[in-house]
Amino acid sequence: MTPNRSSLIHLALYSTITLGLVACGGDNNNSGGDTANLVDPAPASSSTVTLRIMETTDLHANVMNFNYYQNAQDDTVGLVKTASLIDAARAEVDNSVLVDNGDLLQGSPLGDYVAKVKGLETNEVHPIYKAMNLLNYDVANVGNHEFNYGLPFLKEAIDDTNFPYISANVFFDDADNDTTNDIPYFTPYLLKDKQVLDTEGNAHTITIGYIGFLPPQILQWDKNNLETRVIAKDIVDMANHYVPEMKAAGADIIIAIAHSGLTTDTRAGGDENASFYLSQVNGINAIMFGHAHRNFPGDSGYDGIDAIDNVKGTLNGIPAVMPGYWGKYLGYIDLTLSVDGDDVWSVADSQSVLKPISQTNADRSITSLVANHQGIETAVATDHAEVSEWVSEPFAKISAPINSFFALVQDDPSIQVVTDAQTWYVESIVAGTEYADLPILSVGAPFRAGRGGADDFTDLSAGDVSYGNVADLYIYPNTLKVLKLTGAEVKEWLEMSAGQFNTIVPGSSGNELINTDFPSYNYDVIDGITYQIDVSQDAKYDKSGNLINAENNRIKNVQYQGAAIDDNQEFLVVSNNYRAGGGGNFPGVTSDKIVIDAPNENRQTVADYLIEMTEANPDTGFDPSADNNWSFTSINSTTVTFKSSSKDSAQTFAAGSAAITYNSTDEDGFGVYTLNLE
Repeated sequence: MTPNRSSLIHLALYSTITLGLVACGGDNNNSGGDTANLVDPAPASSSTVTLRIMETTDLHANVMNFNYYQNAQDDTVGLVKTASLIDAARAEVDNSVLVDNGDLLQGSPLGDYVAKVKGLETNEVHPIYKAMNLLNYDVANVGNHEFNYGLPFLKEAIDDTNFPYISANVFFDDADNDTTNDIPYFTPYLLKDKQVLDTEGNAHTITIGYIGFLPPQILQWDKNNLETRVIAKDIVDMANHYVPEMKAAGADIIIAIAHSGLTTDTRAGGDENASFYLSQVNGINAIMFGHAHRNFPGDSGYDGIDAIDNVKGTLNGIPAVMPGYWGKYLGYIDLTLSVDGDDVWSVADSQSVLKPISQTNADRSITSLVANHQGIETAVATDHAEVSEWVSEPFAKISAPINSFFALVQDDPSIQVVTDAQTWYVESIVAGTEYADLPILSVGAPFRAGRGGADDFTDLSAGDVSYGNVADLYIYPNTLKVLKLTGAEVKEWLEMSAGQFNTIVPGSSGNELINTDFPSYNYDVIDGITYQIDVSQDAKYDKSGNLINAENNRIKNVQYQGAAIDDNQEFLVVSNNYRAGGGGNFPGVTSDKIVIDAPNENRQTVADYLIEMTEANPDTGFDPSADNNWSFTSINSTTVTFKSSSKDSAQTFAAGSAAITYNSTDEDGFGVYTLNLE
């Protein structure tokens, strides 16, 4: 490591760090409105400074304005666009800082290509950092997806940044029970002097403290990469530990960079989404948050909640911002700071702002609101070309379309191909073992079901399949896990999944079927059994896995091999590291029930399966059609509505169903459909 990167990750070399270390590394030349060589005047009681704190978050390796899955320009995403907003926002003010909030390395084919195909040589700069190194970031926080490719890759990637990294709640696993001697894995926080101009043109030096956090659930989600290597502690506990230390060390204001979403539920400890709780920690002056892929302020889901101002952008009065994902927005907070005669700074006012890179027009066309950053285009041109070529290379063939248009309302080919591939793989690895005689069930979920907008659906035509298509079918680099569960536990898994739907009154028409508060990636389909879902019954579990009512049962007629499932029978259930490690808080689905910890990625399993199935059917290719193992129970004289893609291919697919009818396209570009439940 070069000296100006001393506050980056130290990994195994970090053993010299002790709790409370204040590391000032990276590029110590403050950027964005700094004023050099000015002498601070004695602070006047009327001195006022406006400081713009800018944030990017959840870029997920989307550097260019390009959709590799569709091999097409996409002006709704990309740091290459956000960077131009950064330049413009910085030029508007005298004083600014720029932070990133993690989830950078994974999430697009570019991320997978660098990590899994090309690799990173020593001193080779990752494309995301080729771009970010041009933008004068002050500091960056670590996100949960940074661990997806393992700690050595993470070390090699961030070793070449010209800005420092922080994270306050990850520690080396020293295998003892003494919390007082735990050594931080990253620099927990950073104090950085910032020269600013007040409204009268006078110069001042403000010491800004930055502290970073990430979900402690990384130990579940990336158990293979992290177990015995690190531990993760509660976000709020670490804030309460370090913030007073930062104040004592001279921080005038403290900015929390929290890779953590927003909920106002009662704090349980070890919370994944803790940003609201951070606003209750004394001494934090601003919160830059992320992880949830939502917008704050402005997302209607945050309207009407006590202690949240969804216009001004405050949590318990503390300024906060969350700028979505994939570079769609630049978020910033304009802090108005005042200083008293004792040189004590305080926040007098604030306004949080989201700046979009594009707008969607009435005819659903996209207008880019900002030009590409030419420096970034040039810096990553070679990488972009390599990835574009890689994802387009065919390696298999399918004989029927694969899409996820109606994955939430009927059995679906995009899930079927995943669950079939997982079953195929596990059958081979359990042969001759103690698990060989246990029946295998396989779990899949619709990863692309509109969560990212009206175009966020899988849509593959019959014919050649490329690796880009496989990344479209399975967008996360999860690893395959197998749990041993009873029939009763399998049914509870399905009950949790059935929270995807609203309760429908028999005989009604036009009610929304889909519960939009329930994440679509938690709508698990289990293949290897047949079952029905009765949406006239209330859900048994809420979206967080809390039991609503033990008497509520939506799951009906569960059968294995044509007979009612035995609650006591044991099954091998194939899933991924996220779900098997507790992701989504599914009842009874815990890591202690994992019996096979496979090294293979689920995505690679799908690719291997498609290759083998194509070789078995070289002329026609593999037929991925769904087996219709689940359905809704019939409800007389009842119809519901739901939203999906409005594309012609979606409408054509709907026309082949006797139960689904296309109605219209809404203002957000989604197709509105009717489903007949009779």
